[in-house]
Amino acid sequence: MKQSSTTAAVRNCCSRNFPKSLSVLLLPLVLGLAGCGKDAEQVEAPPRPVRTVTVELSDTANPVSLTGRIEARNEAGLGFRIAGRLIERSVNVGDVVEPGEIIAKLDPQNELNALSSAQAALNAANGQLNKSRNAFERQEQLLANGFTTRAVFDQAQQALLAATSQVDDASARLKLARDQVAFTELKADTAGVVTARGAEPGEVVQAGQMIVQIARENGRDAVFDVPAQLLRNLPPDPLVTVRLNDNAAVTAQGRVREVAPQADPATRTFPVRVGLIDPPAAIRLGAGITGSVVPQAGSAINLPASALTRIEGAPAVWVVDPATESVSLRNIEVAAFDPAMVVVSQGLEVGEIVVTAGVQALHPGQVVRLLGVQP
Repeated sequence: MKQSSTTAAVRNCCSRNFPKSLSVLLLPLVLGLAGCGKDAEQVEAPPRPVRTVTVELSDTANPVSLTGRIEARNEAGLGFRIAGRLIERSVNVGDVVEPGEIIAKLDPQNELNALSSAQAALNAANGQLNKSRNAFERQEQLLANGFTTRAVFDQAQQALLAATSQVDDASARLKLARDQVAFTELKADTAGVVTARGAEPGEVVQAGQMIVQIARENGRDAVFDVPAQLLRNLPPDPLVTVRLNDNAAVTAQGRVREVAPQADPATRTFPVRVGLIDPPAAIRLGAGITGSVVPQAGSAINLPASALTRIEGAPAVWVVDPATESVSLRNIEVAAFDPAMVVVSQGLEVGEIVVTAGVQALHPGQVVRLLGVQP
């Protein structure tokens, strides 16, 4: 009905204002424009071409690579035993320190005054001790000759004991004051490298506050974040080969020294520390590394790394439904990965089809055209 009205209107207009021959030419064009909206609604997007791979089990005895970092085996934060104002810090991050080296100082004026007071108290106590000792010796001789009483002798003896105790107390206080003066200097207890600083000169610091952090030079650890599936497949006491990311020629070997008892809440991986055996000097703290290890023999699903994507912060892949040739996004659990391959421990079944190229342009339910299914 709408098309008939439009045709009639065009005929009337053309009959009044245009020659008949021109109206005949315009009529098909107007009719085509009237129906173009309906045709556009019926046009569907063509299937998107993608490359895929068929899921199958493969041997997992091949070496698995993980990225990690170099950390000190033992790292300690050094701080003063007393509070005070920091007047000097002689080291910075990256400096090498030796045992007994002074690395920071507090203002020692209050402690020096306390030391002087303790020394004076000890001198006074020694004077009182000498006086009490002389009095006791005189009373002892008088008592032997019968020229004094036992009560006076006992008083002299008691005064001598009190004076001796005062000297002992003053000596202990003097030692404590000397220790307090010594505590105003912070010394390195072992050789190492400064990795962090916690206070600047002029600040008032508290007892135990970290002033510098030192990585002790008694070992290096390679630290990796390892998935639980790979941990289960590791052989007992595996030998791990470590290479520097910026220089693959620099290598070292080590053994697993520590496995964290709890997984990281964000990545669900377990930090593993590998103690390196005589690492070369080129393997420095904080260096990026790649470690490789051969897991126990078994079977797993290997996919090209290009198939991996993410959904809600978790790894996922696009799976093709053979019946409808549409795709859906599915979460998977990754056991290990490297730049070329992903080892999947859960989430896929043998025989399923996974998209390996074109994953960035897909959306759930989209129809695809398979360019090639690798058996």
